[in-house]
Amino acid sequence: MVADNEANGSQVIARAATILRALETRPSGLTMSELAKLTALPRTTVHRLVTSLIAQQLLLQDNEGVKLGPALARLAASAHTDIIALAQPAMETLGRRTRETVDLCVWRGSHTVLVSQYASDQELRVVSPISTAFPSHCAAHGKALLAEQTPEAVTALLPQLNEMRTVQTLKTPQQMLKAIEQIRQQGYAVDREEHARGVCGVSVALQTGLGERYALAIAVPALRFDEQFTQLVAALMQAKAEIETLVAR
Repeated sequence: MVADNEANGSQVIARAATILRALETRPSGLTMSELAKLTALPRTTVHRLVTSLIAQQLLLQDNEGVKLGPALARLAASAHTDIIALAQPAMETLGRRTRETVDLCVWRGSHTVLVSQYASDQELRVVSPISTAFPSHCAAHGKALLAEQTPEAVTALLPQLNEMRTVQTLKTPQQMLKAIEQIRQQGYAVDREEHARGVCGVSVALQTGLGERYALAIAVPALRFDEQFTQLVAALMQAKAEIETLVAR
């Protein structure tokens, strides 16, 4: 009887994890029917598990569908406490120096996840909720971290990097490979309205030695990006050096 209960409990946990993973790269949410189809679980099972996860704030539901909840954002932030704490002073300095939003993201293969942010104080600014997932091939931080991967790892990921966010999104594997090589040569990645219209970014990968891979980025409205690009890159590189020095101590 105990073994049966343990088996049932393990199955419930596994199914709940399947639902959470399905929603990880769907910030806009999924309907119950879409979740059932994507997870290959019975709709009644999905409904029961989603209801339980909503009660724990691990999920939330609105008119657009079921989404990851605020409790997961808090858990994610807790998991990255060390790098967030170490990076915070440099992020704040970078944010004050540029007056633009500074993001810290962690690598998750086909996408990156926002774990910390210093928001711009300007009226027109770019901000995203903590735990937002960005496709790796069309956001600056994802592209910076893609360039850190081995050629074999990049090749394995290419079939998953096919989401078109704007007309500027890289469309073919050849374009992505060319962009990755350029990033490796220049040491930083640029997003010119590839992830969202009107939004640009520049990012660098951080060498933290903490197991996880992180990128630091500056998110800027397109109308201000090119005019201050040189200063943004210089300030970003200085912040990268400051963070990596602290981590190495």
